[in-house]
Amino acid sequence: MSAGDWKEMYLAASSGDFELVKYHIINGVNPNYQHPEILSTSLVASIIAGHDDIALFLLENGADPALESEFDGLTPLQAAKAYKRTALIEVLEKKLPPKTWWQRLKGSLLRSDT
Repeated sequence: MSAGDWKEMYLAASSGDFELVKYHIINGVNPNYQHPEILSTSLVASIIAGHDDIALFLLENGADPALESEFDGLTPLQAAKAYKRTALIEVLEKKLPPKTWWQRLKGSLLRSDT
């Protein structure tokens, strides 16, 4: 994989070019790669841009539903919630691994402080 291939796939995910995203995935571009210039994933980019079909395709083809974008720290679920992509929220929640006991405790402690 060259960085150019990944950049082209990222731009396709952002702009809604499903066939080009599909082409790059079939040809081995890693959907979780974050280029040092962009610092985001194709999955988060497709969610932000509202291309649910591409986001679902990426998830079905190895995109990590828990991987944070280095640029903004958004996980795919956080991006879906922030941009009100309700159809994707449920899918992402089902694909995420269950929270550890520590994550559940930490979440409940944070909620009780407010």
